[in-house]
Amino acid sequence: MTRVIVSGAAGSMGSMVCAAVEEQDDLELVAGYDPAGGVIADPADLPDADVVVEFTNPDVVMANLRQWGERGWHAVVGTSGFTADRIAGVEELYGAGPANCLIVPNFSIGAVLAMRFAAEAAPHFAAAEIIELHHDGKADAPSGTAIATAGRIAAAASQSRQTDSTELIPGARGASVDGVPVHSVRLSGLVAHQEVILGGTGETLTIRHDTTERRAFLPGVLLGIRRVHEFRGVTVGLEPLL
Repeated sequence: MTRVIVSGAAGSMGSMVCAAVEEQDDLELVAGYDPAGGVIADPADLPDADVVVEFTNPDVVMANLRQWGERGWHAVVGTSGFTADRIAGVEELYGAGPANCLIVPNFSIGAVLAMRFAAEAAPHFAAAEIIELHHDGKADAPSGTAIATAGRIAAAASQSRQTDSTELIPGARGASVDGVPVHSVRLSGLVAHQEVILGGTGETLTIRHDTTERRAFLPGVLLGIRRVHEFRGVTVGLEPLL
């Protein structure tokens, strides 16, 4: 039986993960942690665990991961905001073991496939741009999925290019992530959506993924909980588990 703590348990995603874990025969929810209240608010009061699922905020996630690593607990992270510098910081915390850390920009199976398709298509087109759309309560922009997608596209094909457009208003062309323009939309009514547009001579290819409800993330979260112990140190993305 794998003992699980959910960090950020009072949040919308954290509460769903708690319920999903409780429904599994091979997992045991031993505690929910969240200083916001309603569950355990002091990390000193947490019981022993095997895995901590982290769905919190970019402002607190690094301090939380340090605590879990020091206790020898594996971490499955769904919190956004993991740049290359932050991932390097986590590798310092978890590189020596015994705990492992799985950082997942998007737990949706469809999103993982869409990122892979974009990377495979990139060498066949001149350039790509990303539009990511999320609800207006999302803590950061661009999304972790967009950052990861841009990185994979840039690794597959150089995105160094010049355009004839001059920005009349700064930011009109979006943020540059590894040379890939990323445009972030924040609106009520959205959940999580991403569009990758690749352009070449006389044609474009659009790869779009839509998440219409958060339950789409739960199979990926449960997979991460069950398998994080297999991957030593820090692993980024769900794809190695699939």
